[in-house]
Amino acid sequence: MRPVLIALPILLAACATGSMAEEKPPALTAKQQGALDKALEGKVAGKPQSCISLTQRADLQVISDDLLLYKAGRTVYLNRVNGSCSGLSFGGTLVTNVWGSQLCRGDIARVADLQAGMITGSCALGDFVPYTPPAK
Repeated sequence: MRPVLIALPILLAACATGSMAEEKPPALTAKQQGALDKALEGKVAGKPQSCISLTQRADLQVISDDLLLYKAGRTVYLNRVNGSCSGLSFGGTLVTNVWGSQLCRGDIARVADLQAGMITGSCALGDFVPYTPPAK
């Protein structure tokens, strides 16, 4: 029993250190940054939301494996996922299980390679930051 008691504080310290470290998102390529700039051009960021409604059509645009845009009318929702949906920016298909009529922070998304018939990555959705045209 003694080895467990010694290892437990070390394990807890490692977990605390890992959770306190702030991970920096990977840099976007010039092409990805250009697509993001074009999509958000002339729009102003709003307050992050934990969910978006799927009752209106929301088109998905993949910027990178960890950055998604949902376009709903004149609003574009930026979502920085937790983890990396590996393979998404290389043509993978995003598969989400939706419970109800909303996508929400924490929902799990998987990336499927439909040609190979396999899952290549998974991630959890983050907050949805709305970008809208400025009020006149």
